Amino acid sequence: MDGADVALSQREYAILECLLRRPGQVLSRDQILDYAWPYGAALTPNTVEAYIHLLREKLGPGAAARIETVRGMGYRLRGD
Repeated sequence: MDGADVALSQREYAILECLLRRPGQVLSRDQILDYAWPYGAALTPNTVEAYIHLLREKLGPGAAARIETVRGMGYRLRGD
């Protein structure tokens, strides 16, 4: 967001951190869940998708475009 501060929830921050630690690597939904949520947390099938959507909205178009959906596999942070 052009250097502006962005308020992220704990989960949004954890997902972003997970992606930032592995730029260019495709992470499955399960890998993201394991990183960002405590073991045994009750989650719906679309939890990761919903949080990725919120994260992209908060980051704005430029940064959000770097979070790629890899159909049938998961998500990755483009490292360009």
